[in-house]
Amino acid sequence: MAKKQFRVEIKYEWCKACGICYNVCPTKTIVRGDLNKPAVPDHSTCIGCLMCENLCPDFVINIVEVTPMEEVKNEKAGVENA
Repeated sequence: MAKKQFRVEIKYEWCKACGICYNVCPTKTIVRGDLNKPAVPDHSTCIGCLMCENLCPDFVINIVEVTPMEEVKNEKAGVENA
């Protein structure tokens, strides 16, 4: 089974740059960016723990599971994953 992949979505217009997200991220996927706002240089390091999403006081962060293209193709073709 392939490793699950996640994408970190950030609503920058809501962000108050409190720093909670990059301080709680266990993999340092979210880092301090410009003006102390969060930045995500590499989404592939996210493990989907949801700590940033759950602790953000302004509901700025959303963690989304990414479906690899091969799985999407197999679903459309009616092929089951073994």
